Amino acid sequence: MTPFDAIGHSFSTVSTGGFSSHDASLGYFNNPAIEIIATFFMTVGGINFSLHFIAWRHARFSNYLRDPEWRVYMTTILIGVVLCSVMLVASETFDDTGTAIRSGMFHVVSMLTTTGFETSDIASWPSALPVMLILITFMGGCAGSSAGGMKVIRWILMWKQGTREVNRLVHPSAVFPVKLGGRAVPWRIIDAVWGFFAIYVMCFAVLMVLLIATGVDQVTAFSAIATCINNTGPGLGAVAHNFTSLSDAGKWICVLAMLLGRLEVYPLIVLITPTFWRK
Repeated sequence: MTPFDAIGHSFSTVSTGGFSSHDASLGYFNNPAIEIIATFFMTVGGINFSLHFIAWRHARFSNYLRDPEWRVYMTTILIGVVLCSVMLVASETFDDTGTAIRSGMFHVVSMLTTTGFETSDIASWPSALPVMLILITFMGGCAGSSAGGMKVIRWILMWKQGTREVNRLVHPSAVFPVKLGGRAVPWRIIDAVWGFFAIYVMCFAVLMVLLIATGVDQVTAFSAIATCINNTGPGLGAVAHNFTSLSDAGKWICVLAMLLGRLEVYPLIVLITPTFWRK
């Protein structure tokens, strides 16, 4: 890379922004070393920066290992990389196995952290891979990171609450507190997480239907709203490469989706709530 490209892409990588000085994104360089470096720092950018500070201050890697959100985040990356690489190798999308594994790892990390860098056209990948990559953007990175999405911690709490309800069906009289890191999570937080999830899904559904009403197909509308509300970038269908094919109304809908996702829904919802404006 030139110094200009290196500085620009370093900012864009660690901030999980995904912007590039070239239309082909990082694929322009066709350089395995660049992809590996970017993959590492995208992963770093998707981790809670408070956790980075604590680990740096105490000079102990064990701080990461003790954090349940970090463990789920890294496990998700590992599972995603394995699935993606196996499917790319089996479908012979690339000429050699090493390129397939490297590309699978790069794009799983890029999409999960909602960075959005690309080195190849993921919309043309076989089977369910493009949809899987779009869906993992809903998880996003860890809380306190620069990544978008719903954040890993919320998915952990929703999973624990779901398993709690299953256990309560089996043992109605038992008490099953939702615990995270060995500590019980207050019910106020659980309620807030489910409330956020409900509003997030509702906003996504409404925006997707509105985008379909502008004349685009379902695949384009689904991926466009998903990539906008999760602040990722790449989509499928007509928005696989850019959003120029959308109408003006469609672009405004996507702008709203990006604002909702970046502000995590609640601030914009509060602004249109009558109670907020009452004296």
